[in-house]
Amino acid sequence: MTTIFGLSHAATLLLWTVIAIAFLIVFISKFKWNPFVTLLLSSILLALLAGMQPGDAVTSITKGLGGTLGTIAIVIGLGTMLGKMMAESGGAERIATTLIDRFGDKRVHWAMMLVGFLVGIPVFFEVGVILLIPIVFIVAKKTKMPLLQIGIPVLAGLSTVHGLVPPHPAPMIAIDAYDANLGKTILYSILIGLPVAILAGPLFGKFIGKRIQVEPDEKLVEQFAMKEQRTLPGFGITLFTILLPVILMLIGSIASIADPKATSAFTRFCEFIGHEVIALLIAVVFSFFSLGFARGFSKEQVSKFASDSLAPIAGIVLIIGGGGAFKQVLIDSGVGQAIADLATNAHINVLLFAWLVAALIRVATGSATVAMTTSAGIVAPVLAMTPGANVELAVLATGAGSLVLSHVNDAGFWMVKEFFNMSVPQTLKSWTMMETILSVAGLILILIVSAFV
Repeated sequence: MTTIFGLSHAATLLLWTVIAIAFLIVFISKFKWNPFVTLLLSSILLALLAGMQPGDAVTSITKGLGGTLGTIAIVIGLGTMLGKMMAESGGAERIATTLIDRFGDKRVHWAMMLVGFLVGIPVFFEVGVILLIPIVFIVAKKTKMPLLQIGIPVLAGLSTVHGLVPPHPAPMIAIDAYDANLGKTILYSILIGLPVAILAGPLFGKFIGKRIQVEPDEKLVEQFAMKEQRTLPGFGITLFTILLPVILMLIGSIASIADPKATSAFTRFCEFIGHEVIALLIAVVFSFFSLGFARGFSKEQVSKFASDSLAPIAGIVLIIGGGGAFKQVLIDSGVGQAIADLATNAHINVLLFAWLVAALIRVATGSATVAMTTSAGIVAPVLAMTPGANVELAVLATGAGSLVLSHVNDAGFWMVKEFFNMSVPQTLKSWTMMETILSVAGLILILIVSAFV
């Protein structure tokens, strides 16, 4: 690729990236173009500007779209079926009613943050959103609280765990790369994660909920609404059904930690049932019985619920895939590596360096997991050359950096936008700001703790 205006190769790549992102934002927000189409056009624009061959650009786009949807499409489909069963049986309403009764209308958003934090420990962010979105809708409706005041705390809990708390895959990558102690990392992650989740969740959620009034898409509300009055299922069986995939994934994570080389058949079995696709599949089948047949529904009704749940998510799935295509072009065009190279030349505190590297890669690629994985390889040699560095806190600094400034190249951005029926500017003001608060507050707390340990 040729450079322009005397800029370096890396600076030129960053300039083209800014132009492609500006194109994306303007055409979606101002001209109201379909996000999926605009994401594909922006991906092509960036690829060609960055000097990729047309054939390579198409390969990158299809690879990114297919790679993103390979698991997420299955997860969203199964998770939506589970949410539909909870809605039709009244299970989501039972959980919402119990939370409201226990915490009261004025404090229920605190409960939602804790639910997001706990559910998110062994599951990917997208899985947690799918599992909890029906409860968010129902709690907001029953309490008459702003949707974002209920939703933001859930998202904050899920996102904090995604970036900071083992045995989530992203932190585990850094723990392995930095040779950190798992027990200490978990202790620090809870010590730091809970305060930042509170700040970005219930506190920020209350602030932004009053300023951005949104209503969920009527089709999704209809899908997650109980269609007729009936006796609600028990709280225990409903909670077990929604937590079943969480429990199975946690079993898989614990087995992997206890036997990392999977030497026993039992470990391999636990890892199998703990895979997010298998865990959700088991939970969906279980829900057919616990929330379906046991509630008096016929097999035809249960089958119809599962089929009807898929239509409203088709657009969401394509948009998330488009975000994955854009992310892959950013990676294949060399933008992520260019940013990493620029950050490596900075001479700063090693914890701040870990945060900055992850943050820059996150902004460039849109993926917290990619940011965590890539930056771990960059930061590990620097840590090795820094005597006395706290490697456990370096894991958390990397994780905090991987959460910052989620925007249009992040599949999570589009998932949140579509589920909460927000415009791009509204999503930037709420979700993007929440992620940035999590990241920056996490960094500040990490630096404070580092002064004492």
